[in-house]
Amino acid sequence: MSISFKFLTLFCLAAICQGCVFTKVLSVPMRMGGAVISIIPVVGNQAHDSIDAIADSVDELPF
Repeated sequence: MSISFKFLTLFCLAAICQGCVFTKVLSVPMRMGGAVISIIPVVGNQAHDSIDAIADSVDELPF
């Protein structure tokens, strides 16, 4: 690949991954991890609630 193609690809990815898309890329895996952790007895729901609160704060970042 030429350098200009790599630069163009990087530029397009940066243009796409801004704002809401960028925060969703971060928060969706966090929410999925929280859902998996919620299966654990006793502490699972507390951990899920904590991870969900953090994911909500990531969604509210001003991008």
